[in-house]
This record gives sequence, C-alpha cells and structure tokens, in this order.
Amino acid sequence: MGSRIIAVANQKGGVGKTTTCVNLAASLSATRRRVLLVDMDPQGNATMGCGVDKHALEHSACNVILGETGAGNAIVPVEQGGFWLLPGNDDLTAAEVQLVNEIGREMRLRKALESVRRGYDYVIIDCPPSINMLTINALTAADGVLIPMQCEYYALEGLSSLKNTVDKIRETVNPRLEIEGLLRTMYDPRNNLSNEVSAQLILHFRDKVFRTVIPRNVRLAEAPSFGVPVLLHDRNSRGALAYLALAGEMIRRDEVVDAFVNDSGNGATDAEAVSTGQEHALES
Repeated sequence: MGSRIIAVANQKGGVGKTTTCVNLAASLSATRRRVLLVDMDPQGNATMGCGVDKHALEHSACNVILGETGAGNAIVPVEQGGFWLLPGNDDLTAAEVQLVNEIGREMRLRKALESVRRGYDYVIIDCPPSINMLTINALTAADGVLIPMQCEYYALEGLSSLKNTVDKIRETVNPRLEIEGLLRTMYDPRNNLSNEVSAQLILHFRDKVFRTVIPRNVRLAEAPSFGVPVLLHDRNSRGALAYLALAGEMIRRDEVVDAFVNDSGNGATDAEAVSTGQEHALES
C-alpha cells in the first residue's frame, strides 16, 4: 500500500476532531505504520496534545504553506507517540489571509507534502472547524476525508454542507477525493437520540459509517492536558481501545481495497469478518 493522506474535517467544533487526529496517529503508529500528523488548525490543539509547545516553534505549517520552508524542515518527532508532526499555531490565520490573492492557493499543502509523503504510510491532517482556505488546502491534498461527528440533532445538517464541499473539490481540483468514513464520537448508547441519529447515518451512508464508535471517556478527555495520546495516558481505557479498533478498521479497509485492485482472491471476506467482530465488541 502506498501512502494515504486523510483529512479529518467537520465545520462544527467540539465533535472530537483533534482528539481523533492525535489518537488515531498514535494508534496507527502502534501497529507499526509510519504516520505524519499535520496540524492545519490555527488553534494548534493537535500540536499541544502531542506535547509540543505551539508558541515555541522554529518552523510551522504556516511557513510551509507560504513556501518559506520545506515540509521536511518543519516536521518534528512525537517521541512518546511514535509518530511525526508538522506543527501548527495561530500564525496559520495570517497565512490564510496572505493566500487569498495567490494563484493556485488551494494547492499549497498538496505540493508541500509531495516531497515527504512517500516516507509515511498515513498522513493525517487536522482541519480547522470551518470550511476556509486551510480546510480547502487539506481536502485538495487528501485522498480521503474522515468525518468525526456526534450523534445529535443538528449533525446531519452540517454533514450535508461538508459533503457538498467535498463534491465540489472532487469535481474541480482533486478527483481522487472520497469520504473515508463517518466516525461516531462521544457516543452514549443509553441516549435515545444518539441511537436514532446513528441509525439514520447507517441508513444514508451504509458502509461509509465506521463500525467503531468512540465512547464518552474521562481518560480520553484528560489526555490532552498531559500532552500525550490516550494510549500513553491509559492504554486500557475504553477511549484507547476504541481508537486502536479504529486504526485496525482503517487498515483492514485499505487492505480490502488493495486486494480488490490487485485482484488477489478473497482477502476482503476475512478482513471484514475480523472487523465486524472487534468493532461490535466495542459497541456493546
């Protein structure tokens, strides 16, 4: 499998987007995949959640997309997580303003990542909680979009807006862009509304909805304040186990696609069987 670039996006804030980026990166790394996390959110929460001081960066994602330095110069190791980080901070807000009048502005991140992506199995991009030029750059660079969402009343409305944006980018600048999957976050199976919205998602998006669900979990909420992924904060917590299951489900999906492309028998059946068993165990 070649490297895959996954943008994690939702224009609604507070849905577990950054939590997903940091913990998915750590979980994929735990499966011995080479992972790069790119922080394109001016809030810099993914950077801080990896234990990197966003106020003391020598180079950042801002410098990279403005062409002031190469991506390789700005990437730093996240030793406690076993992956790599292209850090971001509020300089990205200024970068977005500067890009407004630039030709080919939506292609900046894609071009910047071309020189480094071959060194990684997965590149995960944390997008801002809005559809702006930074998000457009991430979607233009990506192969797939992972959409974390809470199962609540307004969730489906915001989802259709993001889907329209994805469709437009696919039609104009990035024909390979697909929805990687919808991830149900902060999930409480005792909540009737959560179950109803979850059922609606599965009805409309079918196998695009990840089987793995991310539960509400205290350890998951605590981990960013320690500057580590939940896998290092409490590897036996429900949150850590859920993100490990998500990493496994993503890898199996990719293996199924590769098997289909290479016409190599029925590997899909085995992978899906394993996936179903593990993910339903987590949901219960």
